[in-house]
Amino acid sequence: MIVLLIGGSSRFMDSMIDKMNKSGHQVYLLTGRKDKHSSYKRVFEKYNFEYDTDSIEDIFKSIQPELVIFMGAYDTNFNWNMARQESVRFSAALTNLLSAYSVTGKGRFVYFSSHEVYSSVHGADVTEDTIAEPKGLKALAIAHGEELCNSYRTTQGMDTMILRFDHVYGIPKKGEKLTDPCFKMCLESLKSGKIPANSRNSFSMIYLKDAIEYAYKAMTDKEPSQVCYHISSMEEINETQLAELVRKHMGGKTEIVDNSVGESHRLILDGKKYLEEYDMRVFVSYDAGVQKVVQYMKRHREDFLKDEDAGQGKWGKLLHNVRVIIKKLIPFIENLICFIPFFMLNNRAVGSEYFSKLDFYLLYVLLFAIVHGQQQALLSAVLAVGGYCFRQMYERTGFEVLLDYNTYVWIAQLFILGMVVGYMRDQLRYITEENEENVDYLHGKLDDIEDINDSNIRMKQSFEMQVMNQKDSLGKVYEITSRLEAYEPEEVLFYAAEMLSKLMESKDVAIYTVANGDYARLFSATSKEARKLGSSIKYTSMESMYDELKEHRVYINKTLEDKFPLMSSAVYSSDQMQLILMIWGIPWQRMTLAEANRLTVVGALIQDTVVRANRYLDALKDRRYVEETNILDEEAFTHLVNAFFQARDRGLTECSMIRVAGVGENNKQEAARALSAQIRQTDYLGMMRGNLYVLLSNTDQEGAGSVIERFQQKGYRSELKEVAA
Repeated sequence: MIVLLIGGSSRFMDSMIDKMNKSGHQVYLLTGRKDKHSSYKRVFEKYNFEYDTDSIEDIFKSIQPELVIFMGAYDTNFNWNMARQESVRFSAALTNLLSAYSVTGKGRFVYFSSHEVYSSVHGADVTEDTIAEPKGLKALAIAHGEELCNSYRTTQGMDTMILRFDHVYGIPKKGEKLTDPCFKMCLESLKSGKIPANSRNSFSMIYLKDAIEYAYKAMTDKEPSQVCYHISSMEEINETQLAELVRKHMGGKTEIVDNSVGESHRLILDGKKYLEEYDMRVFVSYDAGVQKVVQYMKRHREDFLKDEDAGQGKWGKLLHNVRVIIKKLIPFIENLICFIPFFMLNNRAVGSEYFSKLDFYLLYVLLFAIVHGQQQALLSAVLAVGGYCFRQMYERTGFEVLLDYNTYVWIAQLFILGMVVGYMRDQLRYITEENEENVDYLHGKLDDIEDINDSNIRMKQSFEMQVMNQKDSLGKVYEITSRLEAYEPEEVLFYAAEMLSKLMESKDVAIYTVANGDYARLFSATSKEARKLGSSIKYTSMESMYDELKEHRVYINKTLEDKFPLMSSAVYSSDQMQLILMIWGIPWQRMTLAEANRLTVVGALIQDTVVRANRYLDALKDRRYVEETNILDEEAFTHLVNAFFQARDRGLTECSMIRVAGVGENNKQEAARALSAQIRQTDYLGMMRGNLYVLLSNTDQEGAGSVIERFQQKGYRSELKEVAA
């Protein structure tokens, strides 16, 4: 296969080249810059062209690649410290690449994206279908790149693929500055011996080689089922745990500084779709991967540290100080060494017909003044004066040299020129460094302003939705909830879950009915995620949630604990808790007081309908049950069965029905007493078509089997009915 890689020099690019070569593919490289100095091994042809050149189309036509891989979020040609300019250049570059590649009409274009397109906090792992919420110009540019690829796929029919990588980490190149958490912590440890860590910040990482193996499987598959895959290990780790691993392998006296403040932040990409299609596993664990990164950075620490960095530990600081001193002495040593050839050249030029007028000492002083500044210019001038006087004493005495006014004129000339040029060099360096510091400071201020602006925009949008958007108005909420009155009393709770899901804009909603003082049983749910707590919960043991609910307040899971819903509210009747409404799938930015108030209003309107339905059923209690039993008559039971099975078909609940044999008119009461002791309060006995049936709520076939066994032990033979009819 002919493969064209597009991107700047990085460890990611080197590893991708190695993988393609080992797999027997012919590799071409488009570097994206006019850089003729960098070399790549095992690259068939390298093109040093920028992305905006017209020659890109000619390159595609010449190579006719079957697979094009654009490094995207990991392309080192883009300096994201200047995100405003680079975001525009990034989008323009990708547009030019896609438009040029669309002309060839064949092959696949792969775009490398990143977890950065998701800025919000997510309680559950983020799937490929989750809408991107970029924060910052870099994340916005990466997300826009995904949209461009999707647009060319739908409009031009191009075979495009998007791979989102989750916190890729690996061994960096010498001096390469990476942004992954592992590299940052290793660098902080080398600098100061301290690693700041926040245990509330959770994420997952994947080692570079594992990430490339994962990506290769999807990129080379002829018929992938998805156009977007998440490349993730899905192994959760927080900053404190990662810092412990870095300290373990770094050795010395690395200290972990606990910065666990603020709200929890969790962002993990869900790679289940990838794993369902490709049989892959993570080969490099966190412990082994961190060890490799730490060992490499320790061996090449001087390539990652600056002069002002303190080093790690007592010996680390001492060694680093020695390196700094040696680095400071290098210009002086260089000055002394260079003095020797200039001294020899000056001696040869004294008696030369052609070079006698050439002052090599002056050139020597000016050279060091221009390169190193005023300090080295002063040292070179002193050495030049010494060399000049020494040469003059070949023919005259030292006293004669000192009395010669030409000597002082020459020395004055030498020092004046050297000091002036050196001063100008120092001033230019100072101005340049000051400008760089100002630019960095302004970029930092700009980032802060962007963060504040993003927050203000979210607040503005939230207020607009509450005030202007009709779907959030009380009238609209009442209009939707009032539709519950159109359902039969037996159906109200099922469709209340659907209404709650629609009004709260969440696909993961569950409704639990309070069975007694401590336990609540699942009645209906809109998704598998919403059923994660199981069919029965002891809600009084869920202290943080129960404390809020018993005070008639909305519970908000601010710490994102996995065993609790993200938001919850209770429905009361005569100060008795009747229902617990649970919401799971909502983004972090919507877990606000406004949403809590909306849930309170919705819960109150649902409560009104549910209480009315329960009162109606209680009023008809004598007419609904077979005399002196808890067995529903045929009409009431048929309505109930139809309600349950229709809700099951819509994915709102699970239920099973068992037919009990051998129960006639004479032994109904006896059977009712015996069987009621074997089922739950939320299950129902009823007559239908002359037979006794048991309706098991929130029970699958496996659960129904255990009920059948219990009936058998009591002497009642029963069987599972697959359908209600």
